[in-house]
Amino acid sequence: MDPMDLVLHADNGGPMKGSTMLATLQRLGIVASFSRPRVSDDNPYSEALFRTLKYRPEFPNKPFGSLAQARAWVAAFVTWYNTCHLHSAIRFVTPDDRHFGREQEVLARRRATYEKAHQRHPERWSGAIRDWSPVGAVYLNPNTEEVCLEESVG
Repeated sequence: MDPMDLVLHADNGGPMKGSTMLATLQRLGIVASFSRPRVSDDNPYSEALFRTLKYRPEFPNKPFGSLAQARAWVAAFVTWYNTCHLHSAIRFVTPDDRHFGREQEVLARRRATYEKAHQRHPERWSGAIRDWSPVGAVYLNPNTEEVCLEESVG
């Protein structure tokens, strides 16, 4: 394979291995590359990002008219994703809240709101309020020993 070839790496899902997709890639001069069976090299963060991108209401149902239009749409999506989208894995704060040190304040206000609601209407709650403490470090493919060491020290 020529290092200058365009390569599309994908999982072994049906749509990516279908004959129509493979024929289209071949026609466009793109080399198809697939994960090895039962060996997960998938990046769950990027998989989640792409799912979020594809299910946005403003995701286009037709191809972009130009590269500039595609770049503008992606730039707007990235801004929304970082500044507005509440991420469940980090207690429903935005990446910007977390990155710029606002996470503690946001979660403290949220905890206070939940505690007040719980006090006013305890019958609406089956137990304690949700845990609104910061989640701490988030890792992609962590080295388990390093993570355990950091958690025990920190």
